[in-house]
Amino acid sequence: MGELHHAENNLVNDGAPRLDSIQKVPLIPLVFLIFYEVSGGPFGIEDSVRAAGPLLTILGFLVFPFIWSIPEALITAEMGTMFPENGGYVVWVSSALGPFWGFQQGWMKWLSGVIDNALYPVLFLDYLKSGVPALGSGVPRTLAVLILTIALTYLNYRGLTIVGWMAVFLGVFSVAPFILMGLVAIPKLRPSRWLVVNVHNVDWNLCLNTLFWNLNYWDSISTLAGEVDSPTRTLPKALFYALVLVVVSYLYPLLAGTGAIPLDRELWTDGYFSDVAKILAGVWLQWWVQGASALSNMGMFVAEMSSDSYQLLGMAERGMLPEFFAKRSCYGTPFVGILFSASGVLLLSWMTFQEIVAAENFLYCFGMILEFTAFIKLRLSHPNAPRPYKIPLGTAGCILMIIPPTVLICVVLAFSTFKVMTVSMLAMLVGFVLQPCLNQAEKKRVWKFSTNSNLPDLREAEHDNSTLESLLA
Repeated sequence: MGELHHAENNLVNDGAPRLDSIQKVPLIPLVFLIFYEVSGGPFGIEDSVRAAGPLLTILGFLVFPFIWSIPEALITAEMGTMFPENGGYVVWVSSALGPFWGFQQGWMKWLSGVIDNALYPVLFLDYLKSGVPALGSGVPRTLAVLILTIALTYLNYRGLTIVGWMAVFLGVFSVAPFILMGLVAIPKLRPSRWLVVNVHNVDWNLCLNTLFWNLNYWDSISTLAGEVDSPTRTLPKALFYALVLVVVSYLYPLLAGTGAIPLDRELWTDGYFSDVAKILAGVWLQWWVQGASALSNMGMFVAEMSSDSYQLLGMAERGMLPEFFAKRSCYGTPFVGILFSASGVLLLSWMTFQEIVAAENFLYCFGMILEFTAFIKLRLSHPNAPRPYKIPLGTAGCILMIIPPTVLICVVLAFSTFKVMTVSMLAMLVGFVLQPCLNQAEKKRVWKFSTNSNLPDLREAEHDNSTLESLLA
């Protein structure tokens, strides 16, 4: 009876738990949540070898992190500790550029996240269809996507802590076969195979989109910063460890696969690493890689859905969305946001792999432009605001740091097809219309909107920080 009474005291009137009773996410699960937000392993990078050959692909995964991943992770560390709350980059942009652009950031990032999540059932079934051909098309494939989406959505509903430790288990299981594959490949390595290049036969669009898709989304973890244990200390550490894990998990199997077997670029398509495993070690390792791919896609799905759903919760707590988006389940999870994100995944699951990657990259690029702008604007307008982690560069250095990724964004946008560009621009226009419509709904009291009074106030925090610094001076 005492335990029952204690459990009841941890619930508020509507059945949701008290916020102080929700278990926070510690460092190790957070590292693997970031790993799955960004990567999930080398599954899906095979197309880059087909597009550009071994040398350009290896150089891409060496250079691209310095151009894109490190700047984005550093900005996420600074801004995420400056605003340690759910909503992440939406709050950053809203604080710097106003609620209209904050909403547009939220719309574009949420939509690109849902598009990204629609990819994982596709990849999951692509890896399994060689063993179960019926999953290749038709009703069986549609039912498989539906069942998989419902099952993984339920895991998100049960709690972020469960998702975090599940990510740890899946991460270890997914990375382990590639460690073995690399060890088996050592006697067969021919370093000259890594140097093969033909600049006259490069699909730059496919190559850039594959690199960009596999090395972005570092900022996604910011949308659930409010659920992290001591986020001002834990988030920067987790981002660093995850960055090392992601880069190594790409380069290690890439060097093994391209260096140990003769090159046939046409064979390097989605799922080819399982064939490489079979060639190097036999069918047993092929099955492990296929199983690891399937489970890795599950990890990426639940991690992305967590980010998307907590983003909607954070937007509701800031008054950008109706109050019902901020409602939590009895497990402390944003069940309305989860339902919306799952519905979006099902609606978009008909798209092909290349269409999904190109469409999400296009929307993501525009969101990152707003993010970079907000980062610099807050450095200029609120220089004394508390930043538990601050990039060790002045404002001028930060501007120089974001120039290469901004140029990269322009290149990715320039390589977009007309179809992807048209669909993405229409999606952005929906956001321009949706925000004023929600404002009208609030004025006419169609839905209830409210702001969480417990959220930190930037100007008040800056004033307190300035007062403290003057006292210590």
